[in-house]
Amino acid sequence: MKIKIDININVNKVIKYMVLTDLIFTGSWSFIQPIFSIFVIKDIAGATVVTAGVAAALYWITKSLLQIPIATFLDKTNGEKDDFYALVFSVTLAGFAAFSFILVRTVWGLLTVQILYAIAMAFYIPAWSGLFSRHLDQKRYSFDWSLDSTAIGLTAFITSLLGSILAEWLGFQIVFLIVGAFSLTSALMLYFAPNIFLPKQTSKGEPPVALKDHSSPTSVG
Repeated sequence: MKIKIDININVNKVIKYMVLTDLIFTGSWSFIQPIFSIFVIKDIAGATVVTAGVAAALYWITKSLLQIPIATFLDKTNGEKDDFYALVFSVTLAGFAAFSFILVRTVWGLLTVQILYAIAMAFYIPAWSGLFSRHLDQKRYSFDWSLDSTAIGLTAFITSLLGSILAEWLGFQIVFLIVGAFSLTSALMLYFAPNIFLPKQTSKGEPPVALKDHSSPTSVG
């Protein structure tokens, strides 16, 4: 018995753009993940292994507590403008947090930046997921989500390795600088392409042309 699997990677324009921005943003933060605990212990005055754990825990609790209220607000607001601008805000704030790590020298400074990054991600996850979900290709929902996950995974494979090498050769600051630059690049890509996410109606009662090939609701913007 033969099973033929035909993989078609064609996806609509919005999904392509969102996967690309997610790849650049989320993938770039993988530069930091392998070195974060070492950075905390080596560069933060008075920090210990426990400090690194507290910083990570503070990020997760802050993000988790804020994420649901933010998502609820975005869901209750009609259209996608709120999701789009929340996404731009989140990526910009994350870039600021990455640059701030360069200046951190105290435990309190570290925890403050972690909170900023947590707030950024609390906006990013619901805003990005909401936009992505509304623009999924018809009958290819699993593929679209898997395409994004695979793109991030392959990028993280590269950036995790490069991040540790760059930190070893050039120091932690260069890694944070790169992550901040990539985050702001994602923000600029989003900011200068609102027409991709918020297309105008073609005529009364009809979905925008950009949305006719996927599952987005007919009322956007």
